[in-house]
Amino acid sequence: MRHTRPLPHTHPEFSIIEYSGFCEYRVENWRLARDGSGRIVHGTVMWTWVDPVVPVVLSVIWQKLRWSVLIGIFLVLLTAVFIWFRCSQVLHESVLIFPQYGIQLECHRGFPTLRPLFVSRRFIHLSTLQDFVIHEGLRRWDVRYFLAIFKRSSSRDPLIEVAFENVWPHFAVLLEVYRGVHGSIFGEDIDFSEEPD
Repeated sequence: MRHTRPLPHTHPEFSIIEYSGFCEYRVENWRLARDGSGRIVHGTVMWTWVDPVVPVVLSVIWQKLRWSVLIGIFLVLLTAVFIWFRCSQVLHESVLIFPQYGIQLECHRGFPTLRPLFVSRRFIHLSTLQDFVIHEGLRRWDVRYFLAIFKRSSSRDPLIEVAFENVWPHFAVLLEVYRGVHGSIFGEDIDFSEEPD
């Protein structure tokens, strides 16, 4: 296994992990601030002292006021939803390339300091893979680049899968993944003289 960070000064959240037989392009859910300060902007929320206090305060209030069972159930559900949102944050997303088989998209969710609790995977077999492109789209009032995978379907319309749909990495990261996929899957060496900002 070889672990590299091809863009360490501008995008250290991006890493390439090469195993024997396949390669993983991983983008973690944090980034450097765009002002050049080197400050880390987290895409996840860490535990604070407020988090364990909220369920305790709710249980004390419920015991003191002797509310009905219905209110108690509501407070328990509210606490469970709060914990669910804290423990199902996106930690990182990956594009795994299996040169003879296809591409797998992964999303790892959990709490930032723990191992992932949930992993979702989508596999695109090489026989259904039509194209792998960098595309642009609108997100609110912002133009964003994203990786799109076009798949053949039984109908004439292609199906589209989006890689890194939760972390939205910058163009430089997408370009590295694009080059890696085209080099491994399609056997093409992609080189661009100009890159968009």
